[in-house]
Amino acid sequence: MKWIKLGRVFVPGGEYAWMQTHASNPVAEWLVDDVFRVYFSTRDALSRSHIAFVDLDIREPERIVNISAAPVVAPGVIGAFDDSGSSMGCLVRNGARRYLYYLGWNLGVTVPWRNAIGLAISDGPEMPFVRYSLAPVCDRNSVDPFTVSYPWIIREDGLWRMWYGSNLRWGAQQRDMDHLLKYAESDDGIAWRRDGRVAIPLKDADEYALSKPCVVRDAEGYHMWFSHRGSAYRIGYAVSADGLAWERNDETVGITVSEAGWDSETIEYPYVFDHKGKRYMFYNGNGYGRTGFGLAVQG
Repeated sequence: MKWIKLGRVFVPGGEYAWMQTHASNPVAEWLVDDVFRVYFSTRDALSRSHIAFVDLDIREPERIVNISAAPVVAPGVIGAFDDSGSSMGCLVRNGARRYLYYLGWNLGVTVPWRNAIGLAISDGPEMPFVRYSLAPVCDRNSVDPFTVSYPWIIREDGLWRMWYGSNLRWGAQQRDMDHLLKYAESDDGIAWRRDGRVAIPLKDADEYALSKPCVVRDAEGYHMWFSHRGSAYRIGYAVSADGLAWERNDETVGITVSEAGWDSETIEYPYVFDHKGKRYMFYNGNGYGRTGFGLAVQG
């Protein structure tokens, strides 16, 4: 496959006190015709993540037609699992309702952070997202004892399927972690069955983090795009016949860093979707979203 970069789409310019820097983890929702709402994680002056959105026409993606005037999901109350920030995960339609799964942050003392997966629900297209609970819907447990991270969820014949990040250990430095991708299932999108099944393992001793999976199913099977990190983040790719056993083929991903500019150092956090016979990818570049997000089309 080959991706053609269409350029950078959006980078925050201090529009609000809670939107000072970063447009990380872009996830698009189709609105009407060629107009999409792209949700992303932005940060305030204290580097706390808030979920925001911009509306754009996919034919002219650099022309932003609307920016959210308030956070979609703000950091939680003090002491909650998300009091240090709320980052965009994925969006799932359940009838007329929309389930927004997000990553809650707690800053740590002995380790840099603790993460858990939260849920906010909207009852309609223009209705606000309201937290399902002050507690996470997916937290640390016996098979994920250290931290869980960015989920990707799809519904198939009443079954909710999730691919998510799980940390296997911490060490003296951040790169001493082993953070890989696992799989879970649910009957309602809230109570999740986890048995520790690994979807994508680390490929070698130099790689220490996989994150932000995006799974698309088509006539050829399941496709997963994700971020992988050794010396610097790159986008990886894997295929599967059933969504359980995956074959990793990073060499065929067809997109990497540019020679210069906003995505010349790293490239990560892909979101892949189909629209009018074309396959698109929103993604981040340098600084984990500090330089905004861009768009590419498969060609």
